[in-house]
Amino acid sequence: MNDLFPMVDVPPDIAVGVGSGASLPLFREYAWDFDRDEFVMKDGQLVLLEGQAAVQVWVYKALRTERYRYLAYTWDYGNEIERLIGSTFSPAAQRSEAERYVREALMVLPYIREVNQIEIASEGDELRIEATVETVYGEVKVRV
Repeated sequence: MNDLFPMVDVPPDIAVGVGSGASLPLFREYAWDFDRDEFVMKDGQLVLLEGQAAVQVWVYKALRTERYRYLAYTWDYGNEIERLIGSTFSPAAQRSEAERYVREALMVLPYIREVNQIEIASEGDELRIEATVETVYGEVKVRV
């Protein structure tokens, strides 16, 4: 039973081979409706995802969460892209820093091996991020 959310029953972990003999438990995350920006519910219960789909949700949410802002998360979770708002960096320097912040935000998860093809675009006051993430389960493409 899960002590943090006793009403949610989480199945036992299943090991997945990673790298040189090390293993990680099967990654799990609650399903997220990217269009409606809310958890997916079925019959009044949160839907639990595993593996690649779960990592994709984690990546999406980590890129949408400002680091250090919420006490519910550790200081390792989230990103620091908001620091660039109002900065005096050139557009090229801002883009470079944003890419670094994206990599730093995602590489804390041991299920992620690499972050590639980061594309940063700003339209007005909105920042769009696209990236390809290599995970222990395969490639994940994310758009935030």
